[in-house]
Amino acid sequence: MAEQHTYRVIVRGTFDGLTEASRERLLAEVAEHEGIAGMRFRPEGSLAYDRTLKHFSMRYVVASDPADGDEMAGALAEERAETYLRERGYGHGELRSTVTDMDTMKINRKAGRSAR
Repeated sequence: MAEQHTYRVIVRGTFDGLTEASRERLLAEVAEHEGIAGMRFRPEGSLAYDRTLKHFSMRYVVASDPADGDEMAGALAEERAETYLRERGYGHGELRSTVTDMDTMKINRKAGRSAR
């Protein structure tokens, strides 16, 4: 089996066709999903949205074979997001994802003062 890479995936979408009950539930929980609290990358995902209930994002950590590429990691995260939203009755439009392979990401560090 090939080595697994760790991907961070942001899945974005727009709420659509929310029922009154779904809107009430989302608004009752908005404090848990606004700002930094909703922006954590987790295998089970984290949902972020605000009181307008228009746009949302979900952040996932996905382990996948690097040979499958970013496309597979994005597809896996979008599938998880679809399931999460469907199970809660949260209607939405098309989902799109942005994928970062954490194992190949280059980190630029500022030169220390001694290097100047």
